[in-house]
Amino acid sequence: MRKIGILFGMEDSFQWALIDRINEMKRSDIVAEAIKMGAPAQGVCTGNYALILDRISHDVPFYRSWLKNEVLLGTQVVNDPFWSCADDKFFNNCVALKLGVAVPKTVLLPHNVHPPRTNARSMRNLIYPLNWDEIFSWIGFPAYLKKNWGGGWANVYEVRSPEELWATYNQTGDLVMMLQESVAWEGYYRCYCVGRQNVLVMPYEPRNEQTRRYEANHPPLSGELQDRLVSDTLKLNQALGYDLNTAEFAIRDGIPVAIDFMNSVPDCDRHSVGEANFEWILSHLSGYLVGRVENPPQPYEITPWPRILMGWPIDGESL
Repeated sequence: MRKIGILFGMEDSFQWALIDRINEMKRSDIVAEAIKMGAPAQGVCTGNYALILDRISHDVPFYRSWLKNEVLLGTQVVNDPFWSCADDKFFNNCVALKLGVAVPKTVLLPHNVHPPRTNARSMRNLIYPLNWDEIFSWIGFPAYLKKNWGGGWANVYEVRSPEELWATYNQTGDLVMMLQESVAWEGYYRCYCVGRQNVLVMPYEPRNEQTRRYEANHPPLSGELQDRLVSDTLKLNQALGYDLNTAEFAIRDGIPVAIDFMNSVPDCDRHSVGEANFEWILSHLSGYLVGRVENPPQPYEITPWPRILMGWPIDGESL
């Protein structure tokens, strides 16, 4: 019997529905279950899973280390825990630029407070003070100060002047922050992406409270704009190697601007995303996970981003 294990945190609707949906498919030798584990030993598989869907290791480093051991032992993990360790929002923006996907103008800022076990001597390569006038003239105000790694809208601040920026920046401690231009938009969309092939474009209103963000009254999308949202979502996820992710786009002057596409554990709760969106993600993800077990990808298909970014082939040909 080949097992699909679901690793999850505080969410309490999606994982059970996903387990039920996979088991209802009645594949004779595939079963899904919630993972139970203790303290893993090196070089030993936990539970002998053919595939693990990871919904929590971004918040629990213990799970992340365990998942990497599982990959070395031949277990498929969605999403790739090695890439998730390396990823950050600033690099994602750099990838988007290389792919021709529009993103907001962004500057990476150094830690406001020295990281642990460092001091001023550790930062001698850094120009200090920063050329704030140059930064402000390029980014403009209002702007957004946001954490370079993480999701859930944590540590995201709107700032409307240099004084507001500095006051907020001074409270960020040793976090790595980005300063990003504000995008005045006429429509906002969140796009589920499953398996780097299937995309669902969802109207989204980020200014609403979380349970009402999918209640958006944006102008209808033209066919051309719909196609661009799908195309840009696929470009990003195929390059970054995400098998489950969401990409958020603000529409400015008819152009989708990718605001956030580091959402490898996207909200899948039926009470916030709505019944239709919930059913789409449940159907497509369950089918994708079962398909991965039945037809595992080749190694070069799992993490293709170095090849894509360098313009190399991604069909298994030698470099």
